[in-house]
Amino acid sequence: MYLSCGYIPSKPQETLKEEGQPGYVLPTSLEANGLKKNSWGFLITGIVGGTLVAVYAVATPFITPALRKICLPFVPATTKQIENVVKMLQSRRGPLVDIGSGDGRIVIAAAKEGFTAVGYELNPWLVWYSRYRAWREGVQHLAKFYISDLWKVTFSQYSNVVIFGVPQMHGSTQQRVITRPEMLQLEKKLELELERDARVIACRFPFPHWTPAQVTGEGIDTVWVYDMSTFRGSEKRP
Repeated sequence: MYLSCGYIPSKPQETLKEEGQPGYVLPTSLEANGLKKNSWGFLITGIVGGTLVAVYAVATPFITPALRKICLPFVPATTKQIENVVKMLQSRRGPLVDIGSGDGRIVIAAAKEGFTAVGYELNPWLVWYSRYRAWREGVQHLAKFYISDLWKVTFSQYSNVVIFGVPQMHGSTQQRVITRPEMLQLEKKLELELERDARVIACRFPFPHWTPAQVTGEGIDTVWVYDMSTFRGSEKRP
């Protein structure tokens, strides 16, 4: 057969099928890119969601009090307050308790000084956070935290008691503060339960009827020290 110069026979053209027609197959590269984009979308969504949940869990104990009809703020101890408390514990021995321990600052500071320290707190989030902080600071064997109401705890086994008081405020140890009426009740409770050699340290506000043996600090950093031997003799009050 004779072929004219320059003529090259071509292969039969393939019929292209449009997307959406029966038999259409998405190219492999496009399919892979689509799956990759979907994977990144799920990953980013998961990270953002997890972050929001974590922030909510941590912030809730600190934020929700401000949203209540009666404000019951979480009141953390200042660095100076902690220093003043530790100063008043010098030369002291025996176990320590922080009534309404909040985020565990006082208990952890006391544990670092060698005290076996316990914190009682109603807010479970703060208790778990305090346990984490104690672990992070390496004093988890000396610092313990429990979810409990102060009125259900007996303090006779403690030689050192730390308490934060705030008058003109209604609430309980859930926000690490004790109201003035409760301070009055707590006076009686501690007088009945504590041993003669026990020491009570009040932060921010003093007990209404007790006379402090020592006072140190200024303003909100003031701490009042009460020695039980001042209030009674060797026998407990009936």
